[in-house]
Amino acid sequence: MQGRLSAWLVKHGLVHRSLGFDYQGIETLQIKPEDWHSIAVILYVYGYNYLRFQCAYDVAPGGLLASVYHLTRIEYGIDQPEEVCIKVFVSRKNPRIPSIFWVWKSADFQERESYDMLGISYDNHPRLKRILMPESWIGWPLRKDYITPNFYEIQDAH
Repeated sequence: MQGRLSAWLVKHGLVHRSLGFDYQGIETLQIKPEDWHSIAVILYVYGYNYLRFQCAYDVAPGGLLASVYHLTRIEYGIDQPEEVCIKVFVSRKNPRIPSIFWVWKSADFQERESYDMLGISYDNHPRLKRILMPESWIGWPLRKDYITPNFYEIQDAH
């Protein structure tokens, strides 16, 4: 089922894949990493002027990683602003996505957290470095195939 934004993107020849709607009726679209920056700029110009949040997750052990963006059209006099969810999937071998920091400044810490926890590199991000883990930390703690270094069970600690 194609939503309003998906139909608009098709009308303007912009490549994407509709993933349907979530439980709240918010349209979800999949965008290829190489198309993400240009489509992000287009969405901003189209009126999606607020990045509600960005997050990332590991789809499956050994599988893809996903970077998720929830965008909102904020306008005066509107009680129910229009929202869209964008998902960008990347390979865990070389997870690179263009940063949208230059479109929505609020992506700064959110993209840094996704980098720190899952190892997704956001190209052209001005300060992409660890934010939660120490710089010396090895690996990406929220990946499903992550093994904690020097992990001891609680019962072994006594």
